Amino acid sequence: DASPPAEAKAEEAGENKEATKKKAPPPQADVVIDVSKLDIRVGVITKAWEHEEADKLFCEEIDLGEEGGPRQIASGLKAHYGVDDLMGRKVLVLANLKKRKLVGFPSHGMVMCAVNEDGSKVVFVNPPEDAEIGERVMVDGFDGEPATENQILKKKMLDKIFPDLKTDEDGVATYKGVPMTAGSGKCMAQDGLANAEIS
Repeated sequence: DASPPAEAKAEEAGENKEATKKKAPPPQADVVIDVSKLDIRVGVITKAWEHEEADKLFCEEIDLGEEGGPRQIASGLKAHYGVDDLMGRKVLVLANLKKRKLVGFPSHGMVMCAVNEDGSKVVFVNPPEDAEIGERVMVDGFDGEPATENQILKKKMLDKIFPDLKTDEDGVATYKGVPMTAGSGKCMAQDGLANAEIS
């Protein structure tokens, strides 16, 4: 009988199993999703106009200090501001969002605003006066690198991060109670809008 003994077969099978185990890729560590995944930058609105077809939208060109020039971004702020209120204003822009069309207008980013509980008041979150154009907004203790535009979308990161973005009782923009900072100070909701959601 030329067939190997049963013990040898069992041993060989065991080795094959071990080899298979070794070849399996290690499980990926869960990506920690927090505010550091957002690339929030200080920008200045250099041009603003009313969207021709959308009642609620302004179209803006916002300089983030990027080589490609200002970004075009649409914001649903017409019920709360006039065009003149936007021109030359420093704002916070969530920059690592995929470009998408809003009523036909290609919008690449989101202007960060504070919104009260019933949505009747929407105000800009303002960077400190000395914050530089293109500077990244930081939150102490959350120092990771921003996610890519695709990761933000695929992992639905905004759904997980935005609920913890709020203003405190003094109108300071915070993540999990920790202030959002740029320049030499804290980012603040206009008019000190307190206990508001930020989005």
